[in-house]
Amino acid sequence: MTEIKHHLTDALLMGYSAGTLPEAFNLVVATHISLCDECRARMHEFDAVGGEVMEMSSSDMGDDALATTLALIRQDKTFKTPPPAPANPSGIFPAPLRDYTGGDLSAVKWRKIGGGVSQAILKTDKSASVRLLRIPAGTAVPDHGHRGTELTLVLQGAFRDESDRFGKGDIEVANEEMVHTPVAEEGLDCICLAATDAPLRFNSLIPRIAQPFLRI
Repeated sequence: MTEIKHHLTDALLMGYSAGTLPEAFNLVVATHISLCDECRARMHEFDAVGGEVMEMSSSDMGDDALATTLALIRQDKTFKTPPPAPANPSGIFPAPLRDYTGGDLSAVKWRKIGGGVSQAILKTDKSASVRLLRIPAGTAVPDHGHRGTELTLVLQGAFRDESDRFGKGDIEVANEEMVHTPVAEEGLDCICLAATDAPLRFNSLIPRIAQPFLRI
């Protein structure tokens, strides 16, 4: 079994449990949860205390809301780790993603966006966007920063950037402070599911010119 080293943040799991994330982020979170026993267990814990949190009035939701919720989880001894998710059918796409692509890798309609990289934008609401990316082994994505949040989940292969290595099942959460140059490792092409709530900030001229047409 693949060892997942990079997980979802508590804030993302709480947002998913509460139904406050954009649809694009929900898809990435659901896909990661289907691969990761640890995050699935944590998500069920947030579900279990969600009723108590929802009963708090808006005036009660201060800066310590996250800490309060985590404290409730630690105090409650009734939580049990949920059973593992059912095994995925042959292929690399977990069930949540298959619902959006209509199948596995062979069902994806790729569009080349330069440098050998291909993408397939998935249909979600307009609050954020989500796409599949296929990065040939050994290829670097143009260096870029972020105007918002980007979630990148690895489905096949692996990539490295200035922060760490991300393999199958790992998720990278990038924010406005991060500037990086992801590079797909040698071997398998790197296939990722990436969601953003704001356009990327490319440093090179050509990617900036192409950006509006590629909807990145």
